[in-house]
Amino acid sequence: MGRGRVELKRIENKINRQVTFAKRRNGLMKKAFELSVLCDAEVALIVFSSRGKLYEFCSSSGMMKTIERYQKCNYGAPEATVSTKEIQSSYQEYMKLKARVESLQRSQRNLLGEDLGPLTGKELEQLERQLDMSLKQIRSTRTQCMLDQLSDLQRREQMLSEANKALRRRLLQLDDGSQTNPHHSWDPNAHGVGYSRHPGQPQGEVIFDPLDCEPTLHIGYQPDQITIAAPGPNGNYMQGWLP
Repeated sequence: MGRGRVELKRIENKINRQVTFAKRRNGLMKKAFELSVLCDAEVALIVFSSRGKLYEFCSSSGMMKTIERYQKCNYGAPEATVSTKEIQSSYQEYMKLKARVESLQRSQRNLLGEDLGPLTGKELEQLERQLDMSLKQIRSTRTQCMLDQLSDLQRREQMLSEANKALRRRLLQLDDGSQTNPHHSWDPNAHGVGYSRHPGQPQGEVIFDPLDCEPTLHIGYQPDQITIAAPGPNGNYMQGWLP
């Protein structure tokens, strides 16, 4: 039994489609190479896959050379086949474009104040009105730009004023807190420990409790002399000597 005809339609299975593309691409490249060798033909083959990958084969020295030869054969019509009517139409279009360019260049020179001699009084009045309209538009644009800058500066000034007010309120709150708690002070040398001075204790005066003091060590101590603390008139102990 012979092989049946394969229905030409897109293969839905992605894997089968890629396998079929690889097999048929290789077969097509082989046939193109055989055709160029057996028949001495110039063959150029360009294939793009569904992912955009390029596959090419060219029997000549370069693909661009074959493409240029193809373009000359298809689009390079002989000059004799060009009709006289088409030549005249192209020349007329060229003359219109040339006149348009010359008119624009002359208008530009007139706007710059040059070549005003050939102009008539009416043309000069029209030129003056055109310049006045241009000047008004320029001034309007400049004024709008200045107003935009002014509004931006006012907005920035308002923001800075609000920030200044917030800082003032915060400073007043800090001052009120320090007045509410006047005995709370902070010593930078206390290493995180807060110290407070008693209200009745003057600055620079240190109070010692004589009961908490250690006995005084005397060099050259003699057994027959004893140092004791005798009570003073106020009940405090005062230092004295006993034989």
